Parts: sequence; structure tokens; C-alpha cells
Amino acid sequence: MKKEQLKNFIILSCVIAVIGIILLFFSVRFGESMASNWLLSQGGFTDTDTYMLRMENYIRNFQAAGSIFLAIGLAAAMFMLYQFYQRDGEE
Repeated sequence: MKKEQLKNFIILSCVIAVIGIILLFFSVRFGESMASNWLLSQGGFTDTDTYMLRMENYIRNFQAAGSIFLAIGLAAAMFMLYQFYQRDGEE
């Protein structure tokens, strides 16, 4: 793989990691927004326990997705950085 391709993969990996961080830090806001949209689709009337359960599950989903994106992004970035600096010594 050429150095330019490695740079592009490093950038892509960092973008994926940043998306993961955003999902983690804003999971509560995103979860509340999704639960509110669900409540509106139900006509605005439901019991509080159901709404809270939906909201907690949406928050957990965003946290899980954010964790996965962050882990994959960081692992890929580290691997690509390793490859980049290993190739740097060859040239």
C-alpha cells in the first residue's frame, strides 16, 4: 500500500473515531430526541414507564454504536500509523 493510501486510511479511521466520540457524548440528547419522536408518532399519549424504557434503550443503542465506532476507528488508526511509519523506514 502506498503512503498516500495509508494517509487516507488514517484520516478515515480518525473520522470514524470522532463519530464514535460524538455518539458517546451526545447519546443522551440523541436518545431523548428519538424517544420524543416516537412519542409524537404514538399521538403524544403513553404511560411514563414506556416512554422512559424507550428513551433508555435509545440511549444504550447510541452508546453501543459509539463504542463500536470509537474502538474500530482507534484500532484502525493505530494499525495504519504503524504501517505508515514502518514504510517510512523502507524508503
